[in-house]
Amino acid sequence: MIVIEVFAPAGVLGPAQRQRLGERLIDALMGTEDAHAEAVMDSARALTQVLVHEPAAWITGDRRPVDPADPPRYLIRVGAPAAWRKEMSAHAIDRLTQALAETEAEAGRDPDRLRDQPHALVQVVGIAEGSLGMCGRPMGSLDLIQHMTAPHRDAIARLSTADLPPGTVIDPVCGMTVDLGTTDLTLEVDGTLHGFCNGQCRRIFADEHGVPLTA
Repeated sequence: MIVIEVFAPAGVLGPAQRQRLGERLIDALMGTEDAHAEAVMDSARALTQVLVHEPAAWITGDRRPVDPADPPRYLIRVGAPAAWRKEMSAHAIDRLTQALAETEAEAGRDPDRLRDQPHALVQVVGIAEGSLGMCGRPMGSLDLIQHMTAPHRDAIARLSTADLPPGTVIDPVCGMTVDLGTTDLTLEVDGTLHGFCNGQCRRIFADEHGVPLTA
């Protein structure tokens, strides 16, 4: 589960702009390159929420209120399981800044300033294991991946591999295509070599098949 909070000066974003920006931010964070199985991505989107805030006061470091006539400042705070933070930070900062820039361009403001000046701050905050709850109980990062992928495992197992590039396989947990030549995240089960996009998918698969992990 990921929560994206957007802080913007009052009046900068109208209702339609807030809705469009929220959709943009979710699409930007989920991405399209190297995507997991579509159904898994839909589950991830369903667990992603965007909240837009308009603070009553906005003071900058030079101790003056933000002037409504100035180009608007933004703060985006992304809360995600701590185990995901390091891997997702660079991607999130780049993509979310771009989503804001597209919104600025639509409003007739200079989108390039968001990369040239510190007008868009992005914080990726890792939530400690056991500190995120859903369905009335704590949910760790492994629990969330399990929740998002479990309903789709049978469909992932039936995905055709006929058109895959040589040396690649489909991650049996999330459906991502994995290059066996560039990863050591593999497991052999019943004579079949499986590859995984990250260690958590590998851990889930190993636990479900009773395979001990030595590394």
